[in-house]
Amino acid sequence: MSASRPDPTSGARRTAIACAGLAVGMIGLAFASVPLYDAFCKATGYDGTPRQGPALTAAAARTDDSMVVHFDTNVAPGLPWKFAPEANTVEAKLGETKTVFFRVQNTGTKPSTGVATFNVQPGLMGGYFVKIACFCFNEQTLQPGETLDVPVVFYVDPAVRDDSNTAHLSEMTLSYTYFASKNGQPVTAAVATTGASGTKRDF
Repeated sequence: MSASRPDPTSGARRTAIACAGLAVGMIGLAFASVPLYDAFCKATGYDGTPRQGPALTAAAARTDDSMVVHFDTNVAPGLPWKFAPEANTVEAKLGETKTVFFRVQNTGTKPSTGVATFNVQPGLMGGYFVKIACFCFNEQTLQPGETLDVPVVFYVDPAVRDDSNTAHLSEMTLSYTYFASKNGQPVTAAVATTGASGTKRDF
């Protein structure tokens, strides 16, 4: 009696199913990786992303040391807005909670919606710039001529002096760019380097 021969199509089906499963898994991972990467950056300050967290106690602040924080504002092409900070520079004691307001205005003739992205330079400072509250990534819709004041509340972590890579730094820049928005997301893919594109539209 001859042994039964394996069905050649059975192996092909298994391979096809395995490949399809792998493709579905990779697609799912791609979708999941965006929020996971975003959460990782916010928690660690990686890649110049400011951390998010609560305010420090007054006792944790260092009144004998400070950081000069510069603010850079830009508006991407396609969004008819003006955008500027109330102050271009502030001096923040390490650990001290600071609030800075930014003003945006729709200078166009139609309602428009925008969302701001940001980063910190030098990138190493991302882990020590802690946002308590921020307007970034909050979609804003402005009517023609409407003006809105939006705040950022932050502090510079005193631990910046314990890191040999940042201990010598005395200045940093927080850069924002407003983009036209759709469904809460910037309509352009060129958002990796905030502040690298767009135009200055100050008041």
